[in-house]
Amino acid sequence: MKLTTFDRDLDLIIVDAEVWGPLGRSPLRLALDTGSTETVIAPDVIDDLGYSPLQGEQITRVRSAVSEEHGYTLRVHRFAALGFTFTDVRVHVFDLAAGHGIDGLIGLSFLNDFNYEVRSRDGVILVERAA
Repeated sequence: MKLTTFDRDLDLIIVDAEVWGPLGRSPLRLALDTGSTETVIAPDVIDDLGYSPLQGEQITRVRSAVSEEHGYTLRVHRFAALGFTFTDVRVHVFDLAAGHGIDGLIGLSFLNDFNYEVRSRDGVILVERAA
């Protein structure tokens, strides 16, 4: 079981992560979001790592109560979060609302491989690989 800490004083559960691309690696600040079906990384991070929308697998659109935004899915070389590292990980490249100081979201596309427990009062996330 892996343990990840987060700052209880923030409005969101923010965890550190990393992503690798053709031009190197980038540290990330991601919000844990069990309401997001996909793990999301902001386009500027993806661009800086040397990826291009031309490498994307699928054009996507996300609908909210107020608008519809477009993005795409892409496979990154390597992705690490919550104490685990995987290669060839599909992420959703999509612009997020400014002002939260995050680079993206950890969504169910990543979380579904685990059993996890968020202990908000303790500021920890316990994660184990699902059998």
